[in-house]
Parts: sequence; C-alpha cells; structure tokens
Amino acid sequence: MDIVEFREFCLSLPNVEETLPFDESMLVYKVGGRMFAMGNIDRFDRFAVKCDVERGVVLCEEHAGITPAWHMNKRHWIDVYVERGVDDALQRELIRDSYLLVIAGNVSPASLRKRLMADAVRGGLCPDMKKR
Repeated sequence: MDIVEFREFCLSLPNVEETLPFDESMLVYKVGGRMFAMGNIDRFDRFAVKCDVERGVVLCEEHAGITPAWHMNKRHWIDVYVERGVDDALQRELIRDSYLLVIAGNVSPASLRKRLMADAVRGGLCPDMKKR
C-alpha cells in the first residue's frame, strides 16, 4: 500500500474526515471527531492505527512489520510498516478494524455513535452486525 492507496481507503469509509492537526505532513483520519489512522504524507513507510490491546500484542509477535506505535499510547495503537511483509489485505483490515473500534469505543454522544455504526453496517463494513 502506498500513500495514495492509504488515503483512498481511509476516505472510502463512511463519515471520515481527513485532517492535518499536527503539521503539514501528518495526515490524520477521524470518524466522529476521533482519530483512527495516521500516516506521514512525505515519508510513508508506516501508518498508525488503533487496535484491540490483546490483538495488538499478538500482531506484534507474529509480524515483524507491526510494532507498538511510536508517538501514541503503545497499548492501544500499532504502527504498520508497509514494506515489512504486512500484506495489503491485512493493512486494510487493520484500518477498517481501527475505524470500527473508534466508533464503538470513543465516539460520543451515544446518538452519534449509533448513527455512525449504522452507516458502517449499511456500508458493509461489519456484515455480522446486520443480523442484530
């Protein structure tokens, strides 16, 4: 995945906002006003996403290209190095999972969280939830 594919995938998710809150080179993607992914537009060798704590530990053990995130809470965020053997499918899965994790656990008020999750379900991002 390169920076163009990263941007296109993040922006393809419903209700995503692209921001530059830190400087002109650090792209930050938000849903409901909360960050779920970030990457450097000038030197795109990795990107950071939020991750379930237990899954993050397993991913870091199994993949040389996944580490605790450099400038983020290392329990909740991982860095995904795009050239270290992490295939595009897993990269996209981690971005999508971060997006859903942020909606479910960080977006408030509850009415906004419910609307954003409904949009994600309608967009086919969590098909197992359609049955609920």
